[in-house]
Amino acid sequence: MRSGGTTLAAALLGMGLCGLALSGCAGPANSPRDPGPAEIVEKWTSCAESAPRAGVVLPVPPGSAGPSAASPGGATPAGVEPKIGRIDPAFVPVAAVLCGREVRPGAGGGREQVATERRADEIGALVAALRLSDQVRGRGEVACTADLVIPPWLALLDDQGRWLRPYVPTDVCGKPRPEVRAALDGLRLTTVDSRTVGLVESSAAETAGCEQRWSDMVWVETHLGRPGRVVPGADPTVGPLRLCVYEVPPSERGGGKPAGDFVYGGPLPTERQTKALQALATTRPAADCATPASRFAVLRTLDGGGPEWYVELDACRRFVVVAAAGGTQLGQGDGALAALLGPI
Repeated sequence: MRSGGTTLAAALLGMGLCGLALSGCAGPANSPRDPGPAEIVEKWTSCAESAPRAGVVLPVPPGSAGPSAASPGGATPAGVEPKIGRIDPAFVPVAAVLCGREVRPGAGGGREQVATERRADEIGALVAALRLSDQVRGRGEVACTADLVIPPWLALLDDQGRWLRPYVPTDVCGKPRPEVRAALDGLRLTTVDSRTVGLVESSAAETAGCEQRWSDMVWVETHLGRPGRVVPGADPTVGPLRLCVYEVPPSERGGGKPAGDFVYGGPLPTERQTKALQALATTRPAADCATPASRFAVLRTLDGGGPEWYVELDACRRFVVVAAAGGTQLGQGDGALAALLGPI
């Protein structure tokens, strides 16, 4: 399978220019950086062995990002990066390998994170571009955009199977030189390997309209914030609500911002919504309790607007109301409220 297209990731932080209008950023002149020679590793194995976390875009379950033992064949230990640097004149690259990750639709629905290994054999233009020096900024002002351009995880291989991580020369703004960008975009890449490394969104969460992971804001607000008490006369009339319930792994409970994994959810039936909102309008003060919940519920309007409710379904059974205009209020729930937020 061959693929082309952009191999540089651009995280747009805004396209504003440094300085006013096109005045640019003033600064002293710079000299080309000498990164020193790249470390040459004796034997290439695979992205899974040599770059297990290259291109990580989302956390994945422990142990799924690759092995932790030393790689075979004289390669560097997994997760230990060789020194990036200049391409030694005696090292003749014959292929480039790009390691990365992407999010794809899952076979049974939802989305999954996939680690990829791609190879290119026609790399003359790329090697020539990588041998260039950094561009030198003069003493004048330079107009630089604020987008962050991230090169891919890149290795060059020679005909003996040895490999190195080349330094990517930069332009006057500190981004990869245009020659490198053009050469990367022009590579004819063959996918050597792809493997699923983690779940981004399950088919059940996708069907329910819920995120796969969410943070327990009751715990966050009661430990880091200063939520007020639920005020009398809170209006319980809102549009249709969506229920999303999450389970917090034991390792996350009691942390600074514990995150839970999706368990069940979907549009809340009208009768249950009415009773739940009545319970959430209670003005009972929250109990003085410090036991982390193993499950919590999130209630939001179907269109995503309006207030949000976070409810502990066990342990302290408190809830937090996050107002649409900002601010939080803390109240005390009970087992009856938790039952109303059970499986749909």
